[in-house]
Amino acid sequence: MKIRATVICKHEERILFVRKARSKWALPGGKVERDERPIGAAARELEEETGLNVDGLLYLQELKARDTVHHVFEASVVNIADARPCNEIIDCRWHAYSAMEELDTTDATRHIVKSFVRRL
Repeated sequence: MKIRATVICKHEERILFVRKARSKWALPGGKVERDERPIGAAARELEEETGLNVDGLLYLQELKARDTVHHVFEASVVNIADARPCNEIIDCRWHAYSAMEELDTTDATRHIVKSFVRRL
């Protein structure tokens, strides 16, 4: 079973999505490394993929989807205007909550975002 830290960054009723080459839109995040806690992986992956730095992470939920366990965090970000694609990420964009149905994304991402929006 893969362990993944997944991050929701919201700003002005939009959520930040990232995309690798030839991949679907996803939330920032990635593999929790050996001897790393999910919260540390969330902060590291967000910075590696988007250049954003967190000043706080709130644990939201655990989601099991196929062979992956997602530890989902909401990020409070200090440099929100600096979001940009970094490393293997070719695009990052802010999408309105209502755009979720139009995005080409995985069922897990869709479920995470819908759960997040319901709690607002």
